[in-house]
Amino acid sequence: MPYRVPKTVLPISIVFLSLLVNFSCKEKQTQNAKPAQPNFLVILVDDLGYSDLGCLGSTYYETPNIDGLAAKGVTFTNGYAACQVCSPSRASIMSGKLPARHGITDYIGAKTGTEWRKAKRETQLLPPEYVTHLPHEYTTLPEALKEGGYRTFFAGKWHLGSEGSYPEDHGFDVNQGGYEKGGPYSGGYFSPFNNPKMTDYPEEKGMSLSMKLAKETSKFIAEHKESPFLAFLSFYAVHGPIQTTQQKWKKYRDKAEAMGIAETGFEMERRLPIRKQQDNPVYGGLIEQMDEAVGHVLETLKAQGLADNTVVIFTSDNGGVASGDNYSSNMLDLRGGKGYQWEGGIKVPFIVYTPWLTTKGTVNETPVIGTDLYPTLLDLAGLPARPQEHQDGLSLVNALDGKGLSKRPLYWHYPHYGNQGGDPSSVIRQGDWKLIHYWEDDTDELYRLKEDPSEQNDLAQQHPKTTQKLRTQLLEWLDSVGANKAVQDPEYSEARFKQKEAWFRDTLMPRLENGRKKMLETDWQPNADWWGSKTD
Repeated sequence: MPYRVPKTVLPISIVFLSLLVNFSCKEKQTQNAKPAQPNFLVILVDDLGYSDLGCLGSTYYETPNIDGLAAKGVTFTNGYAACQVCSPSRASIMSGKLPARHGITDYIGAKTGTEWRKAKRETQLLPPEYVTHLPHEYTTLPEALKEGGYRTFFAGKWHLGSEGSYPEDHGFDVNQGGYEKGGPYSGGYFSPFNNPKMTDYPEEKGMSLSMKLAKETSKFIAEHKESPFLAFLSFYAVHGPIQTTQQKWKKYRDKAEAMGIAETGFEMERRLPIRKQQDNPVYGGLIEQMDEAVGHVLETLKAQGLADNTVVIFTSDNGGVASGDNYSSNMLDLRGGKGYQWEGGIKVPFIVYTPWLTTKGTVNETPVIGTDLYPTLLDLAGLPARPQEHQDGLSLVNALDGKGLSKRPLYWHYPHYGNQGGDPSSVIRQGDWKLIHYWEDDTDELYRLKEDPSEQNDLAQQHPKTTQKLRTQLLEWLDSVGANKAVQDPEYSEARFKQKEAWFRDTLMPRLENGRKKMLETDWQPNADWWGSKTD
């Protein structure tokens, strides 16, 4: 059974949030006047896990600016991304539709059908085709706000289509850095970035990509402070390949040593090795760079006199990368990570700060999901709902104001294998029950999340009626939205699969252990200029 951080970790994170709540409650709780058309700052971090923040349980990563936002906002401790990988979740935020409905069910660029065999994963199923760009027939969130009088701005990772389906083709007036690439592949995390949708300046040499995006966002805010705006800051961080400065690497390398470096850092999950420690100093530095950029934009709101009429939303597009892409982090009490069907793959930070509400610094356990942002922003903006668009979202305004939210099931559909070790599966959460349906063998897992957040105790056999009820509900919903399905690969060989499994265990995992230990040595250095961050 894979190692799990003790279950005391999750309660500790809630205690930490409660301390933030108590601190914030000492502030004036008088209700500010609600502006007729508030501004919106949406901060979407790429691949940031639920447990990658100080306010949500990490004692290794340092995120003071985000923690401060949580201290004055509402933290949804059952906040979810719409998918365990990026493009589907991003499309869901923009459209208000879940992946099974909009059809972007894997990251755009992933191989499907017989082309999947080239990945050499030797899997039993062939992943299905999926939609490869955000459909133009949708009225997206920025388009709806734009029709309501808002100026719209996008900065950072897009990954929802190539030319003809960029941010400016879906409702954003300004696009800084958003195109088809899913990571910082054109130039890395330090300037010059060589991004075709963003200008590099000589004086920015060595600047972090997160700060560059923050500065472009701040510039837009300052130039449009007299009109309502949507500023959508979509960091490329913390997607791999991860990079940081020498100073930040040393800070987190020394911190890992002070906390005690574990003898082993990886174990086998169901398909791939998975990281079981939060002790990656490069990742720690990258998270801090992102947090500093968040702080820069929040300071801009204050400096421009906009802090009291700007709603700030902070979230991620999927769980943290514990295996596959970069083996960067560990989700503490949650099983899995990006790409996985368990909570570590879909549960994400979900913080909303609404300046005029008195529910500041509170924790809300209501399950919410990325599709809820579309109707929520319309509601806060005083604009009419568009239920034909945000079909899978609910306005969270009542929840933000301390009131109840209608109970509803949440659904996920990922009929792919991806890069991280997850299984082709579909999921339903109803109350505290979570059922995972596996497409390879038509089996189910059932968990009661409040009692078992680590998903270690499969209750499908003990509760056959609940299992059958949720399975039927899930499959009927998938059929109702025309969900795509994986198919059996007629060339599948169990012998070849076992060979590949052995390679992951006997070759890849020792290689990962060696790389981890080297990165934690005192004289480790990735290259001469630390990925371009050293300019002298």
